[in-house]
Amino acid sequence: MGRDMQLTRRAAVFLFAVVILVWGINWTVVKLIVLDIPPIWSAALRSLIACLTVFLVQCATNQFVLPRKEDVSIILVIGFLNMTLCPAFMAAGVQLIPVGRSVVLGYTTPLWVTPGAWLFLREPLPRRRLLGICIGLCGVFILCNPLALDWNKAAALLGHGYLLLHALSWAVAILRIRAHVWMSTPFQLLFWQALLASLLLSLLALAVEGIPSFTPTPSLLLLLAYCGIPATALAFWAMTVINASLPATTTSLSLLATPVVGILGSVVFLGESVDLPLAAATCLVLGGIALGLFSPKPR
Repeated sequence: MGRDMQLTRRAAVFLFAVVILVWGINWTVVKLIVLDIPPIWSAALRSLIACLTVFLVQCATNQFVLPRKEDVSIILVIGFLNMTLCPAFMAAGVQLIPVGRSVVLGYTTPLWVTPGAWLFLREPLPRRRLLGICIGLCGVFILCNPLALDWNKAAALLGHGYLLLHALSWAVAILRIRAHVWMSTPFQLLFWQALLASLLLSLLALAVEGIPSFTPTPSLLLLLAYCGIPATALAFWAMTVINASLPATTTSLSLLATPVVGILGSVVFLGESVDLPLAAATCLVLGGIALGLFSPKPR
């Protein structure tokens, strides 16, 4: 990406704070949407709104391009994993378990990226980073403690599984993105990724959930617009610019604030409570990720 995509540090930090706030609140928004719309259809509608928004912005800024053959693979990976599976698993999971627990499980992605990068990309795995993974996994175990879960409640078990699959899908996409050489900018390819996701999610929703039946109230349309425009189209563009303007470690660490915002949003807007296991698991997961990200680079 060229220097024309970079911002001043102050502008990048401000934009990053907006993204963290938008993504944190989005977990509560999705929870409210799936009360009226089936989860896969909610993800499909979110993707369609984002696709249309990105297309209009690209046309207005003369950034609409046809994908080059070198970028087709990354369009397929991000469109399928990041923008199809992740939103679908997120919506399905948050429908079945509380938002606070959902957002912590959903942001365990760095715990899976680190060993994957070591195994597939030959990136080093320092001891402190390995320790951070172990600490984070202890937090996941607390949330998914087989001794505490009610095995008679299939919905709760599915919800935990969906959120872990959300994190794993995101992790696989990140590993593929790290290995890709971009011919066009990520924003220029965003329309094609969103278009692919919209088609896949719509077909999947028709096959699994049938034709949706819901009342498009003003509040519901506003929630869908929030998911599609700020939380998807704006956030994906913003993260592209932020990654070009701030160090990778800074962005990785700062994203850890998103689950905190998500938990606070669930308490304020949904009246959810934060019990001791959730608080302990949150500290362990975020602490383990932070410890891994702070690991010194090997000589």
